[in-house]
Amino acid sequence: MSTLEKLPVTVITGFLGSGKTTLIRHLMSEPQGKRLAVVVNEFGDVGVDGEILKSCAIPDCPAENIMELANGCICCTVADDFIPTIEALMALDPRPDHILIETSGLALPKPLLKAFDWPDIRSKITVDGVIALADAEAVAAGRFAPNVAAVDAQRMADDSIDHETPLSEVFEDQISCADIILLTKPDLAGPEGVAKAREIIAAEAPRPLPVVEVAEGAVDVRVVLGLEAAAEDDMDARPSHHDGHDDHEHDDFESIVVELPEQTNPAQLVANIERLANELNILRVKGYAAVQGKPMRLLVQAVGARVRHQYDRPWKPEEERRSRLVVIAEHDDIDAAAIRGILTGVTEAAE
Repeated sequence: MSTLEKLPVTVITGFLGSGKTTLIRHLMSEPQGKRLAVVVNEFGDVGVDGEILKSCAIPDCPAENIMELANGCICCTVADDFIPTIEALMALDPRPDHILIETSGLALPKPLLKAFDWPDIRSKITVDGVIALADAEAVAAGRFAPNVAAVDAQRMADDSIDHETPLSEVFEDQISCADIILLTKPDLAGPEGVAKAREIIAAEAPRPLPVVEVAEGAVDVRVVLGLEAAAEDDMDARPSHHDGHDDHEHDDFESIVVELPEQTNPAQLVANIERLANELNILRVKGYAAVQGKPMRLLVQAVGARVRHQYDRPWKPEEERRSRLVVIAEHDDIDAAAIRGILTGVTEAAE
């Protein structure tokens, strides 16, 4: 079987809240004749992204073509979860034309690429390309690519400062592994922020990479699919901080699930989620909330103190109306009691 006959797979990586799910929703809505399948790898045991995508299923990407790997890193559970999932998608009738894999925001893409060298699937699948999404505003602010000279100057005043954080390593590995960078939310960054983000990405990339500005996931499918990169055969050109290690740890990050009763004041919920970022250094919050008097479920997605929320669909008759939020941060920043205290205060403070 030639490479051209292999089923193409696109790996979509990017940091927390960079817009991966939004991109896939767009590709699902405008597949340009391709029959798609999607694998979603969540961090935490509440499948927010997978459920969002299943609610957008269309004939070219029906719900049965959308599979979720929750509560485990996709590149750490290859034999148990990933390979069987890929084989199940390949066995569908009709078979998909293209598989999209959305990694968790904390995943390192290179170990996942190594999974495509497994004998069971190597002859049947090729990695068409790795798409890395980068939040223009966050990158421009230097959150994931710190200025080493500036940090070294700060270190002279405070020996406890460490410029190399787990977040920066994840970001750099995602950029290094990519075939194309999608610079998301350019409207929030503005022209100067976009220019700065491009400069930072160029400095981190091990080779020249195309960088495309994308708002709300709207990109022509021809730009991101059909790259024919055969990334599984191009590993040396994709350096990683973890090269030479047999595996990698995710102990730097932790998630908890907080359950709340029905909310009476969505604005207060948003304000308290902002407090999590500002006071407890929480990286990401995502999930659903039940709002009293509202027949629809409130979808909540937060990156740092930037919170987006919208009513996404009616509650199903058999569903329990409750609020469940996944809270993600670096390990040392997870204080379950403090997090629950702030979020529980939402209902106490609601009018």
